Amino acid sequence: MQRTKLYAELVAVSIGWWLSGAVMAQAPKGSGTDQQFLRQAASDGLAEVQLGTMASTQAVSLEVQQFGRRMVTDHTKANQELMALAQAKHIGVSQDIDKPHQEAAEKLAKLQGPSFDHAYMQHMVQDHEKAVQLFTTAARESQDADVKAFVGKTLA
Repeated sequence: MQRTKLYAELVAVSIGWWLSGAVMAQAPKGSGTDQQFLRQAASDGLAEVQLGTMASTQAVSLEVQQFGRRMVTDHTKANQELMALAQAKHIGVSQDIDKPHQEAAEKLAKLQGPSFDHAYMQHMVQDHEKAVQLFTTAARESQDADVKAFVGKTLA
C-alpha cells in the first residue's frame, strides 16, 4: 500500500515537473514592449483589412476602391508575417480589431457616396500616421532581433 502511494506521488511530482517545464517553454519571448507592439500592430493590421474591404465595395471613387483593395492585399500579407512572428514568440494576439477601430468601422459603414470616400481616406491618413509612430517606436525600443527585422521590413 505504501509502495503504491509512493509510486503515485512520484508520478504526480514527475508530471508536475514536466508540465511546469512545458509551460515555461511556452512562455512569451520578448520584452513587454515587443509584446505590446505585436498586439497593437496585429489589431491595427486587421482593421486595415476590414476597412479596405469596406472601401473596395462601398467607395464611389475608383481610386478609393483601388486603394482599399491595396490595403487588403498589403495588410493581409503583413498580418500573416506578424501572426507567424507572434506565434514563434508565443505571444497571443487578438484575431479581432480593437474597440476604437470597430467604432470607426461602424461610423464608416453608415456613410455613402463621396462622404464615405472622404471619411475613409481621412481615417487612413490618421491610421497610417499612428502606424508609422508605432513602428518607429518599436524600431527604437525593441529588444528582439526578429521584431526589429519585421519593423524595418514593414517600414521600408
